[in-house]
Formats: sequence, structure tokens, C-alpha cells
Amino acid sequence: MKPSHDRLLRWGVQAASLLVCVWTWHLLSSRHANLGFVTFANVPDPTEVAESVGELLASPKVWLHLSSSLFRVGAGFALAALIGVGLGLLIGRATWVRLALLPPLEVARPIPAVAWIPLAILMFPSSEGSMIFITFVGALFPILLNTIHGVNGVDARLIASARSLGTGRWRLFGQVILPASAPSIVTGLSIGMGTCWFCLVTAEMISGQYGIGYYTWESYTVQNYANIVVGMLVIGLLGMGSSALLQWGGRRLMPWYVNQEGRA
Repeated sequence: MKPSHDRLLRWGVQAASLLVCVWTWHLLSSRHANLGFVTFANVPDPTEVAESVGELLASPKVWLHLSSSLFRVGAGFALAALIGVGLGLLIGRATWVRLALLPPLEVARPIPAVAWIPLAILMFPSSEGSMIFITFVGALFPILLNTIHGVNGVDARLIASARSLGTGRWRLFGQVILPASAPSIVTGLSIGMGTCWFCLVTAEMISGQYGIGYYTWESYTVQNYANIVVGMLVIGLLGMGSSALLQWGGRRLMPWYVNQEGRA
């Protein structure tokens, strides 16, 4: 099969899966289906959600919501990427750093983002700083753990071969360890970006003004069910798009890497 035909087939399957999901959603919500353990009596129909999307796009606040959320996610993710990758590389290569830092990080890792809200409010004088901190916490640990996994997974034979050729410590790090662990780092960044958006609603519960997460939470408090779904869809699409952008950039920066499907 030609590559172009294969690509079209992939897109067709993906589009069909989305259509099936929307059709199933419409069928269950329009008929107020009650499956016993779950009911769709109060779930808005796709047409109601589409009308709410139009209302949101026509609202002058839409760009304030989007820009506020993008800034918080971007700032939190940038800090998490910088600290997570840096610490991951150090922990993966330096035994004493691993012994000193990994235990407290492992204790903090299972704590959910919502549990950090009271402490974030006490730590930061502004709500903006608190929200950025929550998104930072959400993205940090996937990036950190994937970076450590990538460094630990570097083939020892590559390191031994480089050392036998007289490669110094910094050249070994820059030319062997970092390129070999880059696929895991990119995976961690992609997962961290998704988790960042996942924590957005939790973060924007602190603020009472703007943001897609706040828009979703406010819609819940006033029982505007269609707007809840709109907020969820916007967060999902933005999260998917930003993760895909990171993966695309990673593939461009790693021409030597080919995944299991044979794609660079």
C-alpha cells in the first residue's frame, strides 16, 4: 500500500471512531438512556453542546478564557520541563544525587494536585502563582520519571565504547547519554503536557475570574450542563494538540529515532 493511501486510511479510521462516539453519545442522551449503573437523563445532547460552543465563540470573554489558561499551562509546563529534565538527568547519572533527592520526590509524587491547593494558597501571595504551581506539580513527575527511565535505559555498551575511545565526561553526556535518552524525555514531556491540562480545572478553582478550567467549574456550579461539556472538550482538544505538537517537534529533533511502527 502506498504511504499516501496508508495515511488516508489512518485518518479515515480515526474520523470514523470519532463519529461513532458522537453518534453513541447522541443516541444515549436523546433517549435519556438508563443503564442501571449510569443514566444519561441529564447529559446534554451534542446539538445542545454545539449551540453552547457557538455562544462561547461569540462571547467577548472567550479569548480571555483561552489566553489565561494557555499562559498558566505554558508557564507551569515550562518550569516542570526545565526542573524535571534537569533533575532526571542528574538522578539518572549521579548515585548520590539519586539517594538524596529521589526519596522525598517519591513521597510527593502520589499527592494529587487538588491536595496542593491549600498549601499553594498559603505559599503564593497571588492566585496566579498558585495556579501556575498546581499545573507545574501536575507536569513535573511524568517528565522527571521518564527522564530517569531514559537515562537508566541507555545501553551500557554505548557508554563503554565511548569511554574506550577517550570520550570525556561532558562529551559522553552530550553525545551519547542525552541522545539515547531523548525519546523517553519527549514521551515524558508529552505526558506531562497532558497532565498539565488535566490539572487545569483544579488550578483554576482557586481563581474566580477567567480560564477554561474556571469556565468548566463555574458551569457546574450554575448547573449549565452543556457548557460543562464544552469546557471539557476545549481542554481535551488543547491538550491533545499541544501533546501532538511536542511529539512532532521531538521527531524532528531525533532523526535517528524510529518507533515501533517504523516512523521517525
